[in-house]
Amino acid sequence: MKRFGFLALIAAGLLISTLNAGEIHRRQVRQQKRIAQGVKSGQLTAKETAKLERKEVRLNRQIRRDRADGGGLSAKERARIDRKQDQLSREIYKEKHDAQHR
Repeated sequence: MKRFGFLALIAAGLLISTLNAGEIHRRQVRQQKRIAQGVKSGQLTAKETAKLERKEVRLNRQIRRDRADGGGLSAKERARIDRKQDQLSREIYKEKHDAQHR
């Protein structure tokens, strides 16, 4: 019985980790769509777009490194990624709503 409880705990941990990884990916996709929409509407200049894309690439690279170092993402790594995604989201908003247009 104890073995079953331990296995259930491990399975729950893996499920939560998978769900968090899915949310990280969904945010990446949403932010990429926001950047593309800003380019299409003219709200983002070429320079602003390049800057946002560089930051997105850096964040994606960090996520891949964190996942590759073994065992997926730790809670600390997920929190750091979440903060960086929040920061990037605010920056996308700021750049799209400034007075500069293409």
